[in-house]
Amino acid sequence: MIPYGHQTIDKKDIEAVVKVLKSDWLTQGPKVPEFEKALTRYGGAKYAVACSSGTAALHLAYLAAGLKKGDEVITTPNTFVATANMLLAVGAKPIFCDIRLDTYNIDETKIEKLINKKTKAIVSVHFAGQSCEMDTIRKIAKKYKLLVIEDACHALGAKYRGVKIGGCSYSDMAVFSFHPVKSITTGEGGAVVTNNRKFYEKMLLLRNHGVFKNKQGKNVMVELGFNYRLTDIQAALGISQLEKLDHYINARRRVAKLYELYLKNLKEIILPQEAKEAYSGWHIYVIRVKNNKIRNQLMSYAKEKGIGVNFHYPAIYEHPYYKKQGFGDNFPFESKYQSTCLTMPCFPDLKESEIKFITQVINNFFLNKDDK
Repeated sequence: MIPYGHQTIDKKDIEAVVKVLKSDWLTQGPKVPEFEKALTRYGGAKYAVACSSGTAALHLAYLAAGLKKGDEVITTPNTFVATANMLLAVGAKPIFCDIRLDTYNIDETKIEKLINKKTKAIVSVHFAGQSCEMDTIRKIAKKYKLLVIEDACHALGAKYRGVKIGGCSYSDMAVFSFHPVKSITTGEGGAVVTNNRKFYEKMLLLRNHGVFKNKQGKNVMVELGFNYRLTDIQAALGISQLEKLDHYINARRRVAKLYELYLKNLKEIILPQEAKEAYSGWHIYVIRVKNNKIRNQLMSYAKEKGIGVNFHYPAIYEHPYYKKQGFGDNFPFESKYQSTCLTMPCFPDLKESEIKFITQVINNFFLNKDDK
């Protein structure tokens, strides 16, 4: 089975991890701050806080932002549930905004009408590795004095208007994930980057149980925090992976170009498009089927042929939990998208021969669809 995503681990990665395993520090040692410095050098932000997952990173960012019960936060329904779940975890309410049908990101033109006195922030999700229209989002946020938090879990290594996502040029904080299918991996892991020192110090504290060492050398708990620490083992892998990130992004972009080459003449599908101002990291490559009635048939057919196609994402409001919480579903573009989308395999080591096979299977499906 060709998976939809897969990590790339080489000899240097393994050597970096083994070196830490043989050292005195498996956790709370020197590798985590070294990884954080590497992240700031790469993206351009002043501060980075590495933690145990992208979900933990979202939680820390929301807590640092001071989001609480009664607050509303505008975000997209086209994302993994963690984006909204962590808003609920701090007591805030996600307010979903419909998406664009070109990039599948939040429709920035529909944000302003959702703002009211309870609105405290906008969480923009860079779906599939392509940036949202951040200049417009930043202007809206400035007008209404809102925070902007980038859920950039898909987008480490991507750019917007030539600027790397991760420098917080258009936001107060940006959140990353280092799950194995992401741009780089630490196994599980995540990080928040920011240029705001208060946010940085708050997240450092909350990452470590709300405990810090006072002048007398005594551990003192001053806030209710969590164990969201990343280990030195993971950080060593992250440092090694980060050195190869640009290579990985170039490889993903090659995959996207090959898909376009081999599928461009297939009229039954819609290929993803890279916006002018964007430089996508192509975390995932999503096609859309024009006839939504056969999307599930295509998925089954591809899996029968050994292709691990996937589905990103069911709209958050479609999940049973969110339905029970009373979230509505009046989002026409999101509804259209989620009934027609299909995620294709996309990762740096995907071979051209495998892409040819995948695209031939897709072409054959539509060639013979009348027989189904």
